Amino acid sequence: MLAAENAPLGDREFRRIVDLVRTRTGIELADSKRQLCQSRLSRRLRALGLTDYRDYVRMLDNDASPEHGELVNAITTNVTAFYREMHHFDFLRELLPKLAKTQKRIRIWSAGCSSGEEPWSMAITIREALGDCAGLDVKVLATDIDTQVLARASAGVYEAENIKPVSSKRLQTSFTKGTGPNEGKWRIADDLRPLVAFKQLNLFAPWPMQGPFDLISCRNVIIYFDTENKIRLLRGYHKLLGENSHLFLGHSESITPGVTGFVSVGRTAYRKVPA
Repeated sequence: MLAAENAPLGDREFRRIVDLVRTRTGIELADSKRQLCQSRLSRRLRALGLTDYRDYVRMLDNDASPEHGELVNAITTNVTAFYREMHHFDFLRELLPKLAKTQKRIRIWSAGCSSGEEPWSMAITIREALGDCAGLDVKVLATDIDTQVLARASAGVYEAENIKPVSSKRLQTSFTKGTGPNEGKWRIADDLRPLVAFKQLNLFAPWPMQGPFDLISCRNVIIYFDTENKIRLLRGYHKLLGENSHLFLGHSESITPGVTGFVSVGRTAYRKVPA
């Protein structure tokens, strides 16, 4: 009997998984991703006591199976860091006081927040730019489809390796150093926690949020989608952004041809204008 890690992912099973992932998440898995897919899903086979991908796909044929959530968690890629693409946080630091001069409510959406480094970096930036936010209603909504990384993000506890991009001053003001069994780890400070709300969200399911948002950050996410879904997503962001609000994309991303209503205002930073 083959061990799960040695079980081959056949053509039929791979195509079925590709279709399921596309339907549920909008993510396109190219043929070149078959080995990656097999490697990640072999852990699910082991956890379920299966040795054959045919049995795994039969399980997924049940639309009500909880394994659909595990499939999404296994396939989605989560790469992030504190202050990744620092120019966006510099932009945010300059933007926030301007917003605070004309409005009391400020809303930011971190779409595809992964393990939380981005929204927590935003929260730290908010504190630095606006102090204790007295008289202001400021919130960051942080969403991701992967429930496992969301749990880590909400906990806000990071290994020393994860917080290397954070300056020593920010470590002192925005983190608590772990002791005892948590020695070597760092926890987001309690006063920052009310600024961020974490929610599970599939970007290609109905959005419960009404907006308007002053900033939406969707960095290094749309690269995983085909052109049709990129357009659908960007148009959705445009609809939820307030007048003259902003959108951040990742370093290798840009506004997809066919999408109107955004003008470039910096490196992968865009301002909403009428479509």
